[in-house]
Amino acid sequence: MNPLFYTQACAHLASLDPKWAAHIERIGPCLHQTLPTRDPYQALVRSIAYQQLHARAAEAILRRFLALYPGQAFPSPEQLLATAPEQLRACGFSASKLATIQGIAQARLDGLVPDHELARRLDETSLIERLTQLRGVGRWTVEMLLIYTLEHMDTLPADDFGVREGYRRLFALPAQPTRKQMLELGAPWSPYRTVAAWYLWRVPATG
Repeated sequence: MNPLFYTQACAHLASLDPKWAAHIERIGPCLHQTLPTRDPYQALVRSIAYQQLHARAAEAILRRFLALYPGQAFPSPEQLLATAPEQLRACGFSASKLATIQGIAQARLDGLVPDHELARRLDETSLIERLTQLRGVGRWTVEMLLIYTLEHMDTLPADDFGVREGYRRLFALPAQPTRKQMLELGAPWSPYRTVAAWYLWRVPATG
């Protein structure tokens, strides 16, 4: 993404409220990093590994998982489906997550999980509706795909704990906004809601 875009995003957010302005100045320039060459199938499998886990634990599971396929950056859907469930469980995947990643692999073969080119052509709503048909794939998982793989810059993961807690801390609220409230509060941040989320993830505990 063009650095000018992030400069414009920061200026827009800072103009909305002094608290936004102070927080952006404290954090500094937006350093949001995307992985636009990653296949949506791979991005979804990785996201499932991270669900409800500390990053270090998820990374350990992924290291063990990738070690099953030496010489490759990531297994193909066919290879994943051909791997014994016991081997995948030994990597640290729960039974539920195992079923989900197998479902993602099968859906990639069936065409439900699009390739990178098609995923980029689909609008956000269509992609969310399409992929949340899969067991264990919720809106948040697809939003992470949109933000980090497909480089959508106006996506607000309103269910994300870090986004809601960041907003609560930034504005010293007694409780986190609900999803509906978060969407309403975030409307003025458009077309830079991904950048807003990036900054909300970095609000310190002291607010």
